[in-house]
Amino acid sequence: MNTKFPNLNSTKPIAYVRPVQVSDLPDDVRDQLDGVTQMYAIHHEEGDQLALVSDRTMAFVMARQNDFEPVSVH
Repeated sequence: MNTKFPNLNSTKPIAYVRPVQVSDLPDDVRDQLDGVTQMYAIHHEEGDQLALVSDRTMAFVMARQNDFEPVSVH
């Protein structure tokens, strides 16, 4: 198996990236996302949501740019 794991020796905090269905978001957010069905949430390791972006790759890049170690959550 060729699965990548986060760098456990990293001193950076972990950011969890998970898919979010637009239908699960508040009405005011859904109204701004015409035609979009899925977004990606970036969460701090303690669970606080840091950002909501439209693309998984963008979520990982954004986490790294802000000195987090991104990890995918399903």
